[in-house]
Amino acid sequence: MKMNKWLFTHIDNTGLTLWRIVFGLLIAVEGFGAIATGWVRRTMVEPEFTFNFIGFEFLQPLPGNGMYFYFALMGTFGVLVMLGYKYRFAMFSYALMWTCVYLMQKTSYNNHYYLMMLLCWLMVFLPAHRWFSLDAWRNPAIKSSSVPRWTYLMVIGLVWVVYTYASIAKMYPDWLDGTVTRLFMAGKKNYWGIGGFLQLNWVHHAMGYFGILFDLLIVPLLLMRRTRLLGFAISVFFHLFNSIVFQIGIFPYMSMAFAFFFFSSELLQKRFLPKKELYTKAEVHIPKYKPILITAFSIFFAVQIALPLRHWIIEDDVLWTEEGHRLSWRMMLRTKGGRLTFKIKDKATGEMEMFKHRTLLSKKQQRSIRTKPDMIWQLAQRIKKLEAEKGRDVGVYVESKVKVNGGDYFQFIDPKVDLTSVPWKPLSHSDWLLPSPEEYQPQKKEKAANTPAK
Repeated sequence: MKMNKWLFTHIDNTGLTLWRIVFGLLIAVEGFGAIATGWVRRTMVEPEFTFNFIGFEFLQPLPGNGMYFYFALMGTFGVLVMLGYKYRFAMFSYALMWTCVYLMQKTSYNNHYYLMMLLCWLMVFLPAHRWFSLDAWRNPAIKSSSVPRWTYLMVIGLVWVVYTYASIAKMYPDWLDGTVTRLFMAGKKNYWGIGGFLQLNWVHHAMGYFGILFDLLIVPLLLMRRTRLLGFAISVFFHLFNSIVFQIGIFPYMSMAFAFFFFSSELLQKRFLPKKELYTKAEVHIPKYKPILITAFSIFFAVQIALPLRHWIIEDDVLWTEEGHRLSWRMMLRTKGGRLTFKIKDKATGEMEMFKHRTLLSKKQQRSIRTKPDMIWQLAQRIKKLEAEKGRDVGVYVESKVKVNGGDYFQFIDPKVDLTSVPWKPLSHSDWLLPSPEEYQPQKKEKAANTPAK
């Protein structure tokens, strides 16, 4: 009974309504902006092929100018979400199209794209169009000033998972000693007005610890009435700083908009929708679909909690191997550099020769592939296929060196392994990745240097 009351008590939907409007605007900007900034051209049009998530090779960019129309259509669906017109159809369409974009390329991977995909699918099931929407205007029968509490809890729960894992992931030596933030800021020294400030040592340490504390505490601060305004002020500062310094698109503004789920409906109504009816009845309605709802969202959260933990059961350090890095809220944690050479061996003659892999890649892909073992493996399969089309059966070998957080280069991939002869293991360690050297991080190197020889 307590669970029913907690999940299915109806509450005012002002926050959800405002969130729909802002979220729709932001995803529309994401769609149209990807065209305007050249992201679609660099990521989807210029490359000869894209690095799909392994297993989703059937998802390929549309030929010619098709992807420009694709993103323009996504932007249009975002506008429809914002207006609340054909909301379910528009939100489902955007969610599906963005999921395809996400899975068809990894060159421009970041956690924000993944979060947006999850939020889009959640929004498909949330009744965010019941007020201040064209749907409600056209069909008054669906109009309502309330929603069940679970609609808010779903978004808050997801945001809490994201921020908590992001905080935990930062708790490692190179972050704590300021190495990572120093490296991040080194490229910002020419920023007008703040470039010099961002190079100060104490700023690097302050940014590191502030990032950990912010991610860990922001949701609790927003949940508690006494600290809500403080939490919101900190959130605005944090996300605007990230927007200015790191230029990471819509994510900072989407993150600030999460506040709609925390502030009281009375305040939100007064500030943004003064003509809206304020719902205060707190009625409890148990829907017929309760078992399906609870099962579906229990599975959803179980997956969200489990996925970021999988690297703990995979051999070696995720910072080195990258295995278990994606889908784990490991946001902006390290800098990595790599050197990469491909060789092919003709199985008929035994002759080994260099392969100019850069001719197959765009400049953006060349930068991205250097430290990503799954992308290196995928390119090896492609090279073998291309050589087979010429009538040659070849093995593909890789010389790869990687450095982490400004440290030294170390051998990353076993150069004796034909990568076309080994399968990709999504949930276990690939033996052709060499073990992480004891001193591959700057902090570990310093510790090793200061340890007396036995």
